[in-house]
Amino acid sequence: MLLKELSAIASPLNDQQISQLQQAAAELTPQQMAWISGYFWGLSQTQPAGQLQPAQQPVVAAQPAGKLTIIYASQTGNAKGVAEALKEEAGAAGIAAELFSAGDYKGKNLAKESHVIIVASTHGEGEAPDDAIELHEFLQSKKAPKLPNLKYAVIGLGDSSYEFFCQTAKDFDGFLGKLGAEPMLPRLNCDVDYDAPAAEWCNQALDKVRETLSVGDAEVVQLPVANTQQAVSAYSKQNPYQAALLTNQKITGRSSGKDVRHIEIDLEGAGLSYQPGDALGVWYENDPALADAVVTRVGLDGSESIEIDGESLSLKQALISKYEITVANPQLVTQFAELSGSKKLAKLVADKDKLRRYAGQTQLIDVLAEKKTKLTAEQLTGLLRRLTPRLYSIASSQEEVGEEVHLTVGVVEYGSGDEIRQGGASGYLSHRLEEGGSVKVFVEGNNNFKLPSDDNTPVIMIGPGTGIAPFRAFVQERENRSASGKNWLFFGDRTFTEDFLYQVEWQKYLKSGVLTQMDVAFSRDQAEKVYVQHRILEHAAQVWKWLQDGAHIYVCGDANKMAKDVQEALVTVVERQGKQSREQAEQYLSELRKSKRYQRDVY
Repeated sequence: MLLKELSAIASPLNDQQISQLQQAAAELTPQQMAWISGYFWGLSQTQPAGQLQPAQQPVVAAQPAGKLTIIYASQTGNAKGVAEALKEEAGAAGIAAELFSAGDYKGKNLAKESHVIIVASTHGEGEAPDDAIELHEFLQSKKAPKLPNLKYAVIGLGDSSYEFFCQTAKDFDGFLGKLGAEPMLPRLNCDVDYDAPAAEWCNQALDKVRETLSVGDAEVVQLPVANTQQAVSAYSKQNPYQAALLTNQKITGRSSGKDVRHIEIDLEGAGLSYQPGDALGVWYENDPALADAVVTRVGLDGSESIEIDGESLSLKQALISKYEITVANPQLVTQFAELSGSKKLAKLVADKDKLRRYAGQTQLIDVLAEKKTKLTAEQLTGLLRRLTPRLYSIASSQEEVGEEVHLTVGVVEYGSGDEIRQGGASGYLSHRLEEGGSVKVFVEGNNNFKLPSDDNTPVIMIGPGTGIAPFRAFVQERENRSASGKNWLFFGDRTFTEDFLYQVEWQKYLKSGVLTQMDVAFSRDQAEKVYVQHRILEHAAQVWKWLQDGAHIYVCGDANKMAKDVQEALVTVVERQGKQSREQAEQYLSELRKSKRYQRDVY
């Protein structure tokens, strides 16, 4: 029966209830109605038939002394995901909890809190994520309140391959401690394979909240939890969609020193939606030949049986589908140095900077080659991180391509002696996955890299190399929305003839007027190398004029060098054109970031 056909005679609701229900349903999408259906079904299962019991006013002996506030500082969505799972667990445990993005939370309100958990990722070189900049600065300022009554815990997400591992979490932990807050348990710094340790820590944190949030010996109230899994089947990192590869097209020239692929993936029937600026998570499989080489290197044959996630697998299959066997990391090098007794590796371990550089430039198979060493299957897998999905900036607007998603994938490839090494995910998508083959994917939202809501706003996009990907999505979206705001694109690569990614498309957009201006920098087409930051400085007066007119700036691509050089160029533009001091110019850009007019997606 349709909702509009309901009547008080045919249903257990009265006319007023039916009217309210019809009014609410008129504003909901089918997915939202499905979710609510599951929610109400779950509530119905917690009450005896015929008994009315308000879900939000359960009868208990005593009420909690306060509530838990969960704050996440997230750049790509991982910290947000952990925080959302934590809130769900808190609800299931009957703990009243509120969830905030750091960008939406006022620091002064910490003085009113009793219990806070912060989930923080780290961006760039130890920087706070864009949505956390203001809170991060506030807690260091003289305006920050003393917090003697606050109990807190901090969990950090990061990558130990980087020098400033989990720096934002360390910062928040230090700030709150200095303000007099009491830690409920030690901070946890999670590496890239964070799921299991994060889940265990969150359980411990909630136990601590339970102990200190309840009044005396009274238990925290247990709220009914709706079972919505039957109503909604959402695809996620933990439950990816099995999609089909439609297109794998090389878009660099035959003589290019780079192999860049345009990848198209079919999402038909998945119900997955994404926005320009979001990323696609790709679960990949390692090269079977590489797995063979790894086991042979340590004196095994791959048939050894190991237990992983409650499943018995051969060692080879585990290396293909469960472990990271391409890139190395400092912990792996350190552990293998101890197992092998390699003097060379021991020297590297003693120098953190050299160790980090070596680990970043060397694959697992080459680390194992430093000294011939026999390992057991358990010793080998003990060296390895668990396989994690790769996130790629989405290169399409759903308004343009419908139930597809496009990526721009630079194949990681380098020589080691006579052998060619490839990156795990890029090698999988470009060389091992055939068109029509199945690939597990999910959408990772990125609220810190979004087009302005006002279509009249001008935008400046800076994306050399594969950093062009999200701007292809931006321009497609602006065209489909008939946005009147001006669009200016800076692109750079090695050569015009071999490396001009999506050249024909940009020419079409320039001709139609969707793209107002495009400036390119091909570093090897002249004696002196020219990069995007040089083009920005050449057009300094115009860049400043666009900023004065309210333009938003977006930067995507390499974090190690390009993003720093572009940042320096923008500071120089503000300093010279705005006639400001260096400090004022840096503060100007900082304010742009806080107001989301300067957004970066760098890696």
